[in-house]
Amino acid sequence: MPWPQLPSASGLRRQKRDWVIPPINVPENSRGPFPQQLVRIRSDKDNDIPIRYSVTGVGADQPPMEVFSIDSMSGRMYVTRPMDREERASYHLRAHAVDMNGNKVENPIDLYIYVIDMNDNRPEFINQVYNGSVDEGSKPGTYVMTVTANDADDSTTANGMVRYRIVTQTPQSPSQNMFTINSETGDIVTVAAGLDREKVQQYTVIVQATDMEGNLNYGLSNTATAIITVTDVNDNPPEFTASTYAGEVPENRVETVVANLTVMDRDQPHSPNWNAVYRIISGDPSGHFSIRTDPVTNEGMVTVVKAVDYELNRAFMLTVMVSNQAPLASGIQMSFQSTAGVTISVVDINEAPYFPSNHKLVRLEEGVPTGTVLTTFSAVDPDRFMQQAVRYSKLSDPANWLHINATNGQISTAAVLDRESLYIRNNVYEATFLAADNGVPPASGTGTLQIYLIDTNDNAPELLPKEAQICEKPGLNAINITAADADVDPNVGPYVFELPFVPASVRKNWTITRLNGDYAQLSLRILYLEAGVYDVPVIVTDSGNPPLSNSSIIKVKVCPCDDNGDCTTVGAVAAAGLGTGAIVAILICIVILLTMVLLFVMWMKRREKERHTKQLLIDPEDDVRDNILKYDEEGGGEEDQDYDLSQLQQPEAMEHALSKAPGVRRVDERPVGAEPQYPVRPVVPHPGDIGDFINEGLRAADNDPTAPPYDSLLVFDYEGSGSTAGSVSSLNSSSSGDQDYDYLNDWGPRFKKLADMYGGGEED
Repeated sequence: MPWPQLPSASGLRRQKRDWVIPPINVPENSRGPFPQQLVRIRSDKDNDIPIRYSVTGVGADQPPMEVFSIDSMSGRMYVTRPMDREERASYHLRAHAVDMNGNKVENPIDLYIYVIDMNDNRPEFINQVYNGSVDEGSKPGTYVMTVTANDADDSTTANGMVRYRIVTQTPQSPSQNMFTINSETGDIVTVAAGLDREKVQQYTVIVQATDMEGNLNYGLSNTATAIITVTDVNDNPPEFTASTYAGEVPENRVETVVANLTVMDRDQPHSPNWNAVYRIISGDPSGHFSIRTDPVTNEGMVTVVKAVDYELNRAFMLTVMVSNQAPLASGIQMSFQSTAGVTISVVDINEAPYFPSNHKLVRLEEGVPTGTVLTTFSAVDPDRFMQQAVRYSKLSDPANWLHINATNGQISTAAVLDRESLYIRNNVYEATFLAADNGVPPASGTGTLQIYLIDTNDNAPELLPKEAQICEKPGLNAINITAADADVDPNVGPYVFELPFVPASVRKNWTITRLNGDYAQLSLRILYLEAGVYDVPVIVTDSGNPPLSNSSIIKVKVCPCDDNGDCTTVGAVAAAGLGTGAIVAILICIVILLTMVLLFVMWMKRREKERHTKQLLIDPEDDVRDNILKYDEEGGGEEDQDYDLSQLQQPEAMEHALSKAPGVRRVDERPVGAEPQYPVRPVVPHPGDIGDFINEGLRAADNDPTAPPYDSLLVFDYEGSGSTAGSVSSLNSSSSGDQDYDYLNDWGPRFKKLADMYGGGEED
């Protein structure tokens, strides 16, 4: 069993079997020398056999490594460097004893090593600056804030016991000791009365924390700053800067600021304790004014919310009161200066005249004579304190029926009023009038007059329908007739329908049967009436007082009908007034016209077929020669339109061309020479080959030095015998030989040959 030996004044003691080694205390921050022996471990068997000792655990073979070491032969254990309690306060190691072969000879023994604390750390505040607040006017003992400092030393010893105290207070007003601090907890509270934000808004307090239980001689200290803000309470009521205010407002104006009320409040600006609230407590029973607060300046803006009338109130005397948005703090009384008087003068302006009864309604019968006085439509000028005259005029009179007296507003008729006019809506005629005063500036108002026209029986009824159709035999059908009347009840139906006695044929051929007050039936009286159109006069009488009658004509088409009572097709034609002979003649004409159209179509198709089967180089309508002649045509006869494509071929002999009589000549004779040098026109022409054929002929003629220009281009330039134009073909018609043809040289190689040929003079 090991024998741990501790250095002591009485020497080493032998530990009995199963004894526990007491903890080993090592002071931190020891200055050495190192390694420094802590304890010696020995086994009872070290006298018999060699023993090797070792230690394991944190600080030995585990990080932090090699803080402790042991002499394996002697069993002496050492600490190798200074200890730091704040880094690690204790260590737990195990000591082992083995023989030289590594066999365990003793059970491991526990070693506990404690680091003894030293006062090597100052208190540290959590924050370097602390912010707190307290309401102004707070009583002594009111909690403000808490500051906290921590000490890394052992808090169970004086080394880590921190105590607080206030070092300084700035400003020292109204007392140098406005606050105190709990030395153990760090709570700061008020200790004196008199906190006033309007005087001191903020305090700066330096707080010191000291360990060793606050012993300034041995303890370590640190400081922090506590900023204490004095918060505002509504302890200052708003005060008007003046006892009376004045303003003016034009009458009939709204949303106009007429006065600005200024107040003074020493509380925190733009806070509920500072924001002013105004109200009118007297002088405005009708609610013409309100007071709004300017959010920036805190002024009260007296505003007109309901128009004032100079004729009713020339001035207002208001009493206003101001208070804060937040209630006053407890114990603060409202000052008498929280009320003020506001005098508002009303400015008279020229107001427009108005019609008391607008719209005004007048009832009368239509048709009253011109010049009838209807009513007096006068306006009222509200400006009772101004001597002004009102003049009247028409603003809207759609039918120009009315006249108004410019002085007194009397309205009379300028024409006959007709209820059936297009200007009437629901029996009412509407006109608008203008009343204007002579104020500065002038003002005017409008009024509307409504005239309700009572109907009179001034319109005779009109027969409906104007045209009808009936079968030539009676009993099959009848014509329902009615009447239209522009008047209204009771000047309309029931109507009376009757046939006139003259001419007698009307009552002989026709009869009317009453159905009800508005409808009747017109039918044939005789058994048969020849088809045709008949004008049947009918007399219609309304029920007005007195009644009005009207003789209207209804055009009745009488026609043969089928079994259903409908006019047949032939019957409708016959009813239109045509006899049988006329109908037959019309049908024959239609057949002849159709035959002529058919023959014309067949002829056109045959002509088209012949045109396509004719063997031409191209279609005659698209003849290239014809087109070219049209481009250069300058006048002359029609001979240029009468030729064929055979002229494109070269003639047999040159002499034949030179022996032609004067006039229009076609110098297209075949020259003497070998024929194969000129192309042969295809037997079956193709519209697309004409260009190639002409170009090949031109190239052959240009390359033949002995041949005159007999190419086909001469044919295109033929303009007729009557042409007076100076073209190439007109060279042959010249009667003199002194003409200059040198300008042909400028036209190209093809015309150069012509210039050489005809430029000789005598031979031409």
